[in-house]
Amino acid sequence: MTEWVDYPSAGDGHGHTVAGTVKVLPALRSPQLGNERDILVYLPPSYAAGERHYPVVYMHDGQNLFDAATSFAGEWAVDQTLEAAGREAGLEAIVVGVPNMGAERLAEYSPFPDARLGGGRGEAYLDFIVETVKPLVDAAFRTQPSRATTGIAGSSMGALISLYGFFRRPETFGFVGAMSPAFWFGGHAIFGHVRRAPYAAGRVYLDAGTQEGPAVLRDARRMHDLLRQKGYRPGRELLYVEESGAGHNEAAWAGRLRRELEFLLGG
Repeated sequence: MTEWVDYPSAGDGHGHTVAGTVKVLPALRSPQLGNERDILVYLPPSYAAGERHYPVVYMHDGQNLFDAATSFAGEWAVDQTLEAAGREAGLEAIVVGVPNMGAERLAEYSPFPDARLGGGRGEAYLDFIVETVKPLVDAAFRTQPSRATTGIAGSSMGALISLYGFFRRPETFGFVGAMSPAFWFGGHAIFGHVRRAPYAAGRVYLDAGTQEGPAVLRDARRMHDLLRQKGYRPGRELLYVEESGAGHNEAAWAGRLRRELEFLLGG
């Protein structure tokens, strides 16, 4: 097994923007998906100073989370956000970034096939996270591995697979963040999945920007209503945010990230 190594530093001359400590497991092979990718792990500011164990958030589109040099259209600034939250509020967590596979992204993030776009490998992708990535992370780092302290989060198609995974794998994930969700994919099949699924104890964060279009807002509001009907109480187990003027982009998600993490990790 390849060892975890340090992520390239911000001062190496290649434009990297990572803050704090990020580790990399290069070229991890997925037996579930038949491909390989690097796995990124952000460690909180106090990690090196003691023996504390931390909650873990598994996030998709890993190349967009920490580093502007590898991002598609700007980074989420997960590292900067948590560095500041750690200093200012003592809010700390380990974040596992699972990069997407480019042309395979749509298929891996879609739990249901779409009549026009195909896809439908989301189940295997979740298996990869739960059965391959999580055991390696728990073995290498001081995690809190229980479901109550393990979450999954993403945006757009990453939000779709996250919410699906929360209800599909309730033994693993105890909280979920779904930003600007692509609930339209697969003929809105996610609504039937959530409606039929048993109530899963935990916290759900859901959001959208008003400039993402009426369809995204309609779907987000519809899911918010469905989650309330299932018993998730606003402000307790459920937080829904609609940001005025925000679009469908990394800058918008970075701007809402701290509020999301404070809700999911803070209680």
